[in-house]
Amino acid sequence: MFEYVMSHLGQSLLVFGLILLAIEVLVLGFATFILFYIGCASILTGTLIGLNVLPNDMLMASTSIAIWSVVIALISWKPLKAMQNNVVTTRPANDMIGHRFMLPQDILTGSTITMNYSGIDWVVRSDKPILLGLEVEIVDVSVGQLQVKAVE
Repeated sequence: MFEYVMSHLGQSLLVFGLILLAIEVLVLGFATFILFYIGCASILTGTLIGLNVLPNDMLMASTSIAIWSVVIALISWKPLKAMQNNVVTTRPANDMIGHRFMLPQDILTGSTITMNYSGIDWVVRSDKPILLGLEVEIVDVSVGQLQVKAVE
């Protein structure tokens, strides 16, 4: 196996680099950059060996991967960090907002009730007191909580 890798070092480094990039993107979700740097450097080194720019030597390949990893890291650190910090903070649309139902019991100011809806026990809150039997509308949904208002 080792002899095969050494005799096809350029192609092996290309495959190794692609595997590292796939792990970085698909498994780790681009959370760490080290596999990205080493993967890109491996692909670049494999290409240079394939083009006979670098000798087919493990020591030269390792040195090249180390140097290219540092160069790629220095060039791409700020853009990748900025991309990673660019987080969308808008809330996704929720089809429960606007849904109306009859309130099964009173909600007093500052208190909550528990209601089973669609197989889930929800904590129902309101800014104003709402009496039993009134129709309410969902105005906000968060984890396990429904914010409602009385329908006028």
